[in-house]
Amino acid sequence: MDKILLMLQLQATLNEATNGEKWTEGITKNGKVINWKRCIYMECAEMIDSFSWKHWKNIDKEADWANLQIEVVDVWHFIMSLAIENYSQTSRGQVDDLAQNVSKLGNFVKIDTKNNLFAQQDDIIQKIESIMFDTLSKDTLNLEKLISDFFDLVVMAGLDLESLYKLYVGKNILNQFRQDNGYKDGSYIKVWAGYEDNVMMQKVLEENGTIKPDDLYKELTKLYLALNKS
Repeated sequence: MDKILLMLQLQATLNEATNGEKWTEGITKNGKVINWKRCIYMECAEMIDSFSWKHWKNIDKEADWANLQIEVVDVWHFIMSLAIENYSQTSRGQVDDLAQNVSKLGNFVKIDTKNNLFAQQDDIIQKIESIMFDTLSKDTLNLEKLISDFFDLVVMAGLDLESLYKLYVGKNILNQFRQDNGYKDGSYIKVWAGYEDNVMMQKVLEENGTIKPDDLYKELTKLYLALNKS
């Protein structure tokens, strides 16, 4: 439960910094409507592009497993945001209540077991589409089913709670870094020396698996400043 709670707390903090204190009401500090369901199914569509599913193009291209895992983490950002919003709007409880209930889901034990094996591509795509289906209804939400389906996907994508947490913290810090460096106004540079910032973030994590969030932020700053000087 501790890692689930920490991720939920980090996500709530990021959302407040990005969208304002009243983000759980479904609107940003700039008056923009927030639609977490749409964020989820659009990100899922991008996730499917990790595979050569098109019958007319790049039919023999290898699956991008690393990108799949990053996209899984991106979807997790949005699922947690939707869950926090839902708990707030329906008075179900606070973040710690949500974390406790998530840890009680039957599928939680699956991600709490060490895993690094990928499922078959077709099975993964079907699970991604199940998650999309969970969020395509405008008026209804079965939050427990959505999170359970996501935990299935985590395992199918060769991840477990430990690796999900590690990648999530990395992406969370990267998202904070983006916001602090012009992501919203379009001035942020996303490709660093030929590599997307996602890839650079993963490289830092691989080189130092025990790096703390604050130190990761500092390392990203160092790399970004070097980019601007070149």
